[in-house]
Amino acid sequence: MKLFCYDIDERYQTSVAYFSMEFAIDQALKVYSGGLGFLAGSHMRSAYDLKQNVVGVGLLWSFGYYDQTRNEDRTLKPSYTRKFYYFLEELDVHVTVKIHNEDVRVKAFLLRPEVFGTAPMIFLSTDTDENDYLARTITHKLYDGNERTRVAQEIVLGIGGTRVLEAINRKVDVYHMNEGHALPLVYELYGKHYQDMIELRKHVVFTTHTPEAAGNEVHNIYFLHEMGFFGEHSLDAARHITGYLEEDADFSLTVGALRSAKIANAVSKIHGVVANEMWNDIEHRCDIISITNAQNKKYWTDKTLVRALDEHEDYELLARKKHLKKILFETVADQTGKMFDPEVLTIVWARRFAEYKRPGLLKYDMERFVKLIKNTKMPVQIIWAGKPYPTDFGAIDIFNELIHISHYYKNIAVLTGYELTLSKLLKQGSDIWLNTPRITREASGTSGMTASMNGSIHFSIDDGWHPEFARDGKNAFTIPPLDHTLPTAEQDRLDNQHMMDILEEEILPLYYDKPVKWVEIMKNAMSDVENDFDSGRMSVEYYERMFNL
Repeated sequence: MKLFCYDIDERYQTSVAYFSMEFAIDQALKVYSGGLGFLAGSHMRSAYDLKQNVVGVGLLWSFGYYDQTRNEDRTLKPSYTRKFYYFLEELDVHVTVKIHNEDVRVKAFLLRPEVFGTAPMIFLSTDTDENDYLARTITHKLYDGNERTRVAQEIVLGIGGTRVLEAINRKVDVYHMNEGHALPLVYELYGKHYQDMIELRKHVVFTTHTPEAAGNEVHNIYFLHEMGFFGEHSLDAARHITGYLEEDADFSLTVGALRSAKIANAVSKIHGVVANEMWNDIEHRCDIISITNAQNKKYWTDKTLVRALDEHEDYELLARKKHLKKILFETVADQTGKMFDPEVLTIVWARRFAEYKRPGLLKYDMERFVKLIKNTKMPVQIIWAGKPYPTDFGAIDIFNELIHISHYYKNIAVLTGYELTLSKLLKQGSDIWLNTPRITREASGTSGMTASMNGSIHFSIDDGWHPEFARDGKNAFTIPPLDHTLPTAEQDRLDNQHMMDILEEEILPLYYDKPVKWVEIMKNAMSDVENDFDSGRMSVEYYERMFNL
């Protein structure tokens, strides 16, 4: 089967299958939730740009992640609508996987490169008339909260994806697991394509994306065997393949992946240190190097803004930025009925809503926050957006609390529908992109990269990718680091204090009193982020350091 509409560059002849649970490719293809998908989507776009021999493998979620709508009181309402994708091409392959001793049919669809400008991509679905209702629901919702469904999804991705590639006669040199979800592919390959782990490991690489427990799944090993996670292998054989002892009951997907790959990577330099410390005691694990995440500049940037930068037209740069703010503010008005002013400093906090990312840090000292909001000499406008996990009720409570507060102030907006289109509007239309995770817990973070590409200045905790980019006061603003072993309440208090000091004493005076200096920082941000944090650099680095070994 001809997958590519282009000739493969001779530098990238190694055939790679890139397995990921989510891909943020285009607004029209809702098979992603957050940063992991945004990263994978940019990787697929740059693989296309560079003419690399990469095929993406993911799942076709019938209902996506969820649709972010509102209740009558404007609070968050998760809803689910079936999606239809007529631009996908159904493949004539017939693949089944065993899940809980039942045969489940897997249907495969091809996204051709010319549709969105990506590497060719194969999407798998169990939502077919040949399956019973329970089997059909496996690929209904991304990150389903039911443990059995989640593991079934991983079996479909790892084993089903490998069998589809085999069915279309796709020779694969390297299997890239983007997170541990695709680990069942190792058990599919062992004994069938490779007769020992020494040989198998030469063909598997692994990317770990987070130190958070939710991103490093652990399941009972007997449960996994019962579900069919280890394919046709006995439990004893499965233990042998990935080095689990007879007394081990808990099975970590991350540990299994580290023991199955020839090499693994963390997604920033800091995360490389954190990941090596986290997994230091794991025997027989592969090396963990660092390849910092990046985003596809061609997709994310406003071309007129970049042209003004390239032509050294400061007036045009500012004029275009204000125009982009007006476009964003049309969405603000549409969703909230509030009219924002393009002359006013606009701060955006937008990403996946999770407690450790601290979406509410700005309002930690409520009295000081209200004073900031009511400042008429140096006014601000604040926009929040992002999707909490639909059953993360703590994060949903924070989201709804922010909506409640916004009712009382005309210069605060909380937007729903945080997907690719809104994300791009926010990055192009904001002045400050605020990032407030607890130190050491943001493995990389990529939203600030695409904001910086569009002249939105990154204002961040010194974590993830930020230390590799930021020159404080020159191309970004940095909330000073603190001792991450302090109690979380004390971390929150100090980070809020430092953040508000910088906002009031540096950022606001610069924006209103020194516009020439402000434009200089914008230009520095756009220039400095251009090469090292474009996913073209990242895609080359994966080949040079992971795939071609």
